Amino acid sequence: MQEPEEKKIALELLETEQAYVNRLHLLDQVFYTELMKEAKTGKTVPEEVVKMIFSNISSIYQFHAEFFLPELRKRMEDWDCNPRIGDVIQKLAPFLKMYGEYVKNFDKAVELITAWSEKSPPFQELIADIQKRKVCANLTLQHHMLEPVQRIPRYELLLKDYVRKLPPRSPDRGDAEKALEMIFMVAKHSNAAIAEMERLQNLWVVYQRLGLEDDIVDPSNELIKEGPIQKISTRNNSTSEKYLFLFNNMLLYCVPKVIQVGAEFQVHLRMDVEGMKVRELKDTEFPHTFLVSAKQRTLELQARSEEEMDAWIK
Repeated sequence: MQEPEEKKIALELLETEQAYVNRLHLLDQVFYTELMKEAKTGKTVPEEVVKMIFSNISSIYQFHAEFFLPELRKRMEDWDCNPRIGDVIQKLAPFLKMYGEYVKNFDKAVELITAWSEKSPPFQELIADIQKRKVCANLTLQHHMLEPVQRIPRYELLLKDYVRKLPPRSPDRGDAEKALEMIFMVAKHSNAAIAEMERLQNLWVVYQRLGLEDDIVDPSNELIKEGPIQKISTRNNSTSEKYLFLFNNMLLYCVPKVIQVGAEFQVHLRMDVEGMKVRELKDTEFPHTFLVSAKQRTLELQARSEEEMDAWIK
């Protein structure tokens, strides 16, 4: 007799889980342990750096090796009298939130490996030595580290497939559907962690361009729009080039620096968004002009086109 489709998928889940636990073992028990030992004894690399590279990989490894894999294995052995995995995956789902931290840290970890490989030849040698071992299958540390990042989407795909192949009357239907929903939420959580990390990185780049002024650097700010603008001087009927950064709570009115050492812009004025009024001006001499008034002061600004003006006003 041919195996039912849903059992094949459940078996694939078990096989990939076994391979995944081997990969986690390599990361935690081989790379992390050996680099940590070296950091404690030699002067290759600070312990802190090793910890930052591997984030919370030990917790992830323990959870899969000591809990999820054994539960899954037991379930597949009893499949003929109890054909279900939905409930086991429901137990797994909440723990997958641990991945948020690992995923968020991933880019930083890869940067640290590169930077310290250049700084410390013994560090680089030890990694190269481990990578030569058979267990590494000719793949780099960075490649192995990517595996946990890809694991949750993999669960989602396998489970989707499993639910699709389940017979309508299967005793596992209710549990499997609930498990899929939970995994979906965790995947979203993990993606949100990546998006938040990217937002903070972009924000940091903007702060550097502004010269890292203390009262401006705030991780909760959100950059909404930035770009060049002409400032109209009503006194002598002329315009001068300025640059705007619009955040959720403030508008920074800046001047591009001529000599760009360090910061790219000098902040001339900081205006509160709260209570700010913005309106279009019908000026025949200066088209695409709009007025921004805040409690600090009022600016008459000219955009390069109608679309640009509309985008700023919006």
